[in-house]
Amino acid sequence: MGDTTSSNESIGARKARHLSICVDESSYRVESGSAGFEHLSFVHHALPELNAAEVDPGLDFLGTRVSMPVLISSMTGGSDEGYQANKNLARAAQQLGIPVGMGSMRILFRKPEVFDHFYLRRYAPDVPIFANMGGVQVRDFPHEQMIEMIRRLEVDALAVHLNVGQELFQTDGDRDFRGIIDGISRFAEASPVPVIVKETGFGIHPAEVERLLEGGVSFVNLAGAGGTNWVSVESYRHDGPLAQSAGDFADWGTPTALLLAAVGRRDGRIIASGGVRNGMDVAKAVALGAEMAGIALPFIRAVVSEGVEGVLKVAEHIRNTLESAMILTSSSSLAELREAHLLRSPTFDEQVRRLEETAR
Repeated sequence: MGDTTSSNESIGARKARHLSICVDESSYRVESGSAGFEHLSFVHHALPELNAAEVDPGLDFLGTRVSMPVLISSMTGGSDEGYQANKNLARAAQQLGIPVGMGSMRILFRKPEVFDHFYLRRYAPDVPIFANMGGVQVRDFPHEQMIEMIRRLEVDALAVHLNVGQELFQTDGDRDFRGIIDGISRFAEASPVPVIVKETGFGIHPAEVERLLEGGVSFVNLAGAGGTNWVSVESYRHDGPLAQSAGDFADWGTPTALLLAAVGRRDGRIIASGGVRNGMDVAKAVALGAEMAGIALPFIRAVVSEGVEGVLKVAEHIRNTLESAMILTSSSSLAELREAHLLRSPTFDEQVRRLEETAR
């Protein structure tokens, strides 16, 4: 996520530590709460009148036809382990025909010799790739330098990540978060590629979504609660009061499904991530209005443990479930899946109503 240290060596060490924490399920608990998808269920169609061979979960995204509404979300970068993981994720994305994101490219401006580690186009020539930069850096960095790097990387979009919670629990993290939305809007106006703004696991409030879209952002990735909690990840890197305080935020954030229901479709400009763990979550996210669903932790764990083949296995499971859900809701396309009936629990509807009220 964000790069806040002044030393290239410390950035690499921190990024390597982040990766080791996230992939070691037996030692570290980095996921928190629920994304809320369990409160939703599809209405089953016993007579779908479909030929399974003709069901198509593909769509056009960032100017390219992709095989399903799933993107490999940005997760890591800045360490040798992270570089290798990103390359293998790109190789897998190429085989799967889905978009892929890279870790924060801030280190490239300090350490240009690592450019080859970020140049994923050679591994994924035919799918959308997006670069990644922190909101504070987008506010502060010269935009012409960022645009030149985007062109050199040959990416299709820039993901701007918002990670205020994580920064607060880094001893040398950012503390001044003023003017970020203005910086993003200025960059979006000048950018040669679409800008995607994403949270990192706590969600983006509906009113903030509105401000971002009005400010020229092409897509908002809600990245709500229910997946990786980066405050929890940071807590494993510290002892004492900072780690103790981090524990108080184990359930922080707004669940992804609630945000989706409150934000609505927004002309296909909403991406859902944060606790999306399988094809059923993807199907429900699409039915709630998401254009795409982002998945990070399952893919990064798979690529570290089994390489490209591990990622392909996870993706095959997701696609099988997604296509089956489409058939069982009589949806031959994603457009039809977006019209599929979802039953919502009374608790879910009440929480959505209360969240909508806070946006007025």
